[in-house]
Amino acid sequence: MKKKIGFIGLGNMASAMIGGMLRKGLVEPQDILGNAKTEKTRQKAAEEWGITILNDNAGVARQADIVVLAVKPQFFEEVLKGLKGLGADAWQNKLLVSLAPGKTMEWFEKSLGFPVPMIRCMPNTPALVGEGCTGMCVSEGVSEEAAQEVMQMTDSFGRTVMVPERLMDVVGAVSGSSPAFVFLFIEALADGAVAEGMPRAQAYELAAQSVLGSARMVLETGKHPGELKDMVCSPGGTTIQGIRALEEKNFRAAAMSAISACVEKSRKL
Repeated sequence: MKKKIGFIGLGNMASAMIGGMLRKGLVEPQDILGNAKTEKTRQKAAEEWGITILNDNAGVARQADIVVLAVKPQFFEEVLKGLKGLGADAWQNKLLVSLAPGKTMEWFEKSLGFPVPMIRCMPNTPALVGEGCTGMCVSEGVSEEAAQEVMQMTDSFGRTVMVPERLMDVVGAVSGSSPAFVFLFIEALADGAVAEGMPRAQAYELAAQSVLGSARMVLETGKHPGELKDMVCSPGGTTIQGIRALEEKNFRAAAMSAISACVEKSRKL
């Protein structure tokens, strides 16, 4: 990829993207620019990746072809004030990539005062271990080539799914927030095993590997999750009794409610 990529914000998601791109050989370290709020974060990124560090966001945007906004939503207005000063003409041949939940393309246009070619991406924390899932939507005026370049970036640390912008809040819930739900589920499985006498370290290993393997079966077999569930549930066996216990406690409804709660909150950001 013969592009300069600038990161405003160098936290977990930016680190996942930078690490993935460098491991895949998509770009060289000298083609990545970055800035962060603290000197400690800037120094860590420079030492870990060998990228070029600048001390102002406008400088990153000015020098980059693709500008990745990887700061938390509450800092976006502050950051955009600096980027707005570059003017509409400066963005003619640039692409803005936002990793923020809840901030729509319309919001960006109003905040900047002019439209910019833009892609919204919603990665999740498993990107840190190369198993991320990213939802992506593209604004009008973004070329197919530019969209493919950004997809290469996100594919470097997992999978990418294209969706219309109206579903980005749902992506944030089912992909962005769900790892926390899965971690809670793994912890609960392990707690149950510990209550039955198993050492905690073994319980975590067994629970985590079972979740990992189950997810891989869904992705690789193409079978419906219900069909895979039925394969495990022998008539009159132990597993179907566990399924009944989960259903009695409204396990499905709780999971669905969690997604709805995340979507509702995202729409208010």
